[in-house]
Amino acid sequence: MALVSQSGDNSDPTRAGGQLVLGGDASQRVLKGDEKAAALLLALGPDYGKPIFSELDELEIKALSRAMVRLGPITQDMLDDLMIEFVTTVSSNGSLSGNSDTTERLLLSFLPSDRVDSIMEEIRGPAGRNMWEKLSNVQEDVLAAYLKNEYPQTIAVVLSKIATDHASKVLAVLPEELAMDVVQRMLGLDPVQKEILEKIETTLRTEFMSTLSHTKRRDSHEQMAEIFNSFDRQTEARFITTLEENNREDAERIKALMFTFEDLARLEASAIQTLLSRMDKKELALALKGANDPIKEFFFTNMSARSAKLLKDDMESMGPVRLKDVDEAQGRLVSTAKDLAAKGEIIIMKTKSDDQMVA
Repeated sequence: MALVSQSGDNSDPTRAGGQLVLGGDASQRVLKGDEKAAALLLALGPDYGKPIFSELDELEIKALSRAMVRLGPITQDMLDDLMIEFVTTVSSNGSLSGNSDTTERLLLSFLPSDRVDSIMEEIRGPAGRNMWEKLSNVQEDVLAAYLKNEYPQTIAVVLSKIATDHASKVLAVLPEELAMDVVQRMLGLDPVQKEILEKIETTLRTEFMSTLSHTKRRDSHEQMAEIFNSFDRQTEARFITTLEENNREDAERIKALMFTFEDLARLEASAIQTLLSRMDKKELALALKGANDPIKEFFFTNMSARSAKLLKDDMESMGPVRLKDVDEAQGRLVSTAKDLAAKGEIIIMKTKSDDQMVA
């Protein structure tokens, strides 16, 4: 909703066409979304505005700063009407809901639509700090289905830039003849010019990632696996047992998708060391207090001898601990691992099928 003011006119506001109008001749002035935000923050001043600015990223701060610079004079009547509009908008629904739609609407109020589209695509799309990390988190058959329509040389460039373990999975599901062509091209691949890489990234972002972020649907089994991950041990066992009795196939799919404390032992050494560096040592000691011996040994072997000894001493000095406290500590350890994976700092295996063995 735009706020409109007629210069030098103090008439009462009226509603017209979804806009708040002061006056009505050709000299009326319209405050756009970013100008409204700028005016509100200026009115709040340094003390109350600073906490809001601290939550904004650099691009948002620049956008608001530009709006403030071009804002010009704001009369008391304009500010009063702006405050009324703000309070009315917030209070009319009785509550606020933080989700994709409300976030997008808010961003559109002070950022250009193309910038908002880019931000929302980043949020909706796969985790990762750059395009190549994001591609490494796209399901291999989905990525292969897109790449198989590209030139083999382009596929070779893309696979040379993503994580090697993921590149192997993508190659495995590509048509065999195409896959072998790509392998040969990767073997003879010269350093790729920056301009070409940028062009490939732009194409992937506009043609693939954009479509992926708008068409991807949450798998119900994946969602349920996350819910089960949040259960304590007793509740999880009770639900899994009941589900196995009613529908073993669903139960097996959910168990395969769950990432549990025991699955931390399947992390690469670099990943577990990154996780250890982010964990409070007392919390880690409590989590390992109730772990089985292989899990304990896995953690100890990925620490220095001194750190492992200190951790063992902390565990011994705790004495008996409640199982509930251990479960909660282990849950926080798993949550931290998932957060690191979402940021692209570590890679975790999503399914237990990745551990299939052959004799």
